[in-house]
Amino acid sequence: MQGTPQTVLECYPLSNGVRFPRWIHLFNVDCNLSRLTTVNTSVMTLDSSINVVVVGAGIITFGASYEPWNHSIRIEAVLGSRLNVVAIIDPNKARVESVLADKAQTAAKDSYSTTKWYPSVGEAYKDGLGSQLSIDLFVLGAPPDFRGTTVPGRDLELEIVKLFGTDPVIFTEKPVAAVRPAEPFKVADRLEATNARIGVGYMMRYLKVVQKARQIIEENNLTVMCALARYAFAYNLTRKAEWWRKSGNGGPAVEQMTHFCDLLRYLVGEVDKTSVRVTTLEHDEPASTIKNVNIDEDAFDPDDRIPRVTSATWKFETGAVGSFTHIIALHGQKYAEEITLLADGYQLRIANVYTNPTLYVRSPESDSEEKVYKYDNDDAFYDEFVAFASEACRRSGKPGIEHATDDLAVDHILSSYRDACKSYEFTWLIRDSGDEYAAHRRAKGHAQGEPV
Repeated sequence: MQGTPQTVLECYPLSNGVRFPRWIHLFNVDCNLSRLTTVNTSVMTLDSSINVVVVGAGIITFGASYEPWNHSIRIEAVLGSRLNVVAIIDPNKARVESVLADKAQTAAKDSYSTTKWYPSVGEAYKDGLGSQLSIDLFVLGAPPDFRGTTVPGRDLELEIVKLFGTDPVIFTEKPVAAVRPAEPFKVADRLEATNARIGVGYMMRYLKVVQKARQIIEENNLTVMCALARYAFAYNLTRKAEWWRKSGNGGPAVEQMTHFCDLLRYLVGEVDKTSVRVTTLEHDEPASTIKNVNIDEDAFDPDDRIPRVTSATWKFETGAVGSFTHIIALHGQKYAEEITLLADGYQLRIANVYTNPTLYVRSPESDSEEKVYKYDNDDAFYDEFVAFASEACRRSGKPGIEHATDDLAVDHILSSYRDACKSYEFTWLIRDSGDEYAAHRRAKGHAQGEPV
């Protein structure tokens, strides 16, 4: 990721008054925010308003100064004055009050002027939520510990459908669960039986560079032969202990590699599950030393500590070969990540997906010059919520939203719940294979009397 920070972004408010948090200047994002400022500014009416219920008031939904995640500002930009946040459901009342106090200071304040707080979905239903006003969209940003299973108390998707029916569109975060993959597949079966419309937040599918790559593959009738992915994580600001334990967030494969595992499936096809092989660099090997970890890893069980490098190889069902290497090595806030696809005569390289998404294409036209595709404000989160809001409008019969209509724009959900379960399963195949490799290495070391 090249380029200097463009701090000028700090002075660019959205036209509806929402300002992006200060982290944006740390990422080399294009200063033209025109697409994010194009919102529906018509007067909201009961017939045109989009009624949204947010489940989970954490950072992913409402942001923090040190993270790029903030679904609320994208939803505000997409819907403008049509947004009506009916309720925020979170057990932490103080957090919700803080969120609402902050929102009251923005131009989006009217969207939150009647927002109610509830500690749980069940309490919201008991109080009559949805009885007077139809709910168009649930934004489910609660941690995966509370969803993705059929177990009461950990089945938020199923509970929402049971209590509020199948009319609302449901957006849920990834990973789909915090358990083994078999359980969320059971959830997928039940959801499909109800005709509920639920999608999962694999937002990178919506990037224009990703859509352009798919377009090039389809228009040139290409078959991908090989897919190479690399994801170098900037670790030193990560102070969340759960991230550093496999039993916490699942380890790098399940928690962080999930986006690229999903993109690889989306761009190339299904994975031959029997072919996944993984090599890891574990925390106790000489090459694993990293000196800026801000938590005490020694307090964890050694087998629970995450690997520094996870390198996976596999075959796709088409026969194509895939590989993905995740590295915990960089400092600061910028990651270094890319996916390269190779087909007869073509190399397509997608880079900087979090900050400045760019597609580089080498084709038979030239072996010395790449075509470069970049799009102003190629913001995956924004594009994702254009799709979910459009789906909610269609399902409720309300007028559609104003959005770009170019050939790369997407106005429908790209990742179904079952589709997301397959990506989740893929990450667990990588995690399990890596654990097997590490266990074999340790057993071999013990047998030879070597330190491990």
